[in-house]
Amino acid sequence: AQLVESGGGLVQPGGSLRLSCAASGFNFSRFTVTWARQAPGKGVEWVSGIHSDGTTYYRDSVKGRFTISRDYAKNTVYLQMNRLKFEDTAVYHCGIPIAHDPYPFPNSPDEYGFWGQGTQVTVSS
Repeated sequence: AQLVESGGGLVQPGGSLRLSCAASGFNFSRFTVTWARQAPGKGVEWVSGIHSDGTTYYRDSVKGRFTISRDYAKNTVYLQMNRLKFEDTAVYHCGIPIAHDPYPFPNSPDEYGFWGQGTQVTVSS
């Protein structure tokens, strides 16, 4: 059982990317899924999360620009990122927190039962 992220890449400021987090080996529809990122030289910070009931949350710095959603049929959670900024450059991970439907979401990978390998997002002109 694992989470696999995809969709990262190089994009210019103002551009868009859609990240995918696919679960294999288990159905994660009953769990919270969080997107977190780690910028160069910085710690991990949660960016967005979706609770088991579908409630969504966003870090202030991405509100209005990022949208999290889940496709139950595909067992996948997405992060649509629009109007990207230089400071969004980071490795983005998806994870399932150990705690049930927590908020705020944990920043430490140690507090996640599943943690993906990450996908690189680079915003550069």
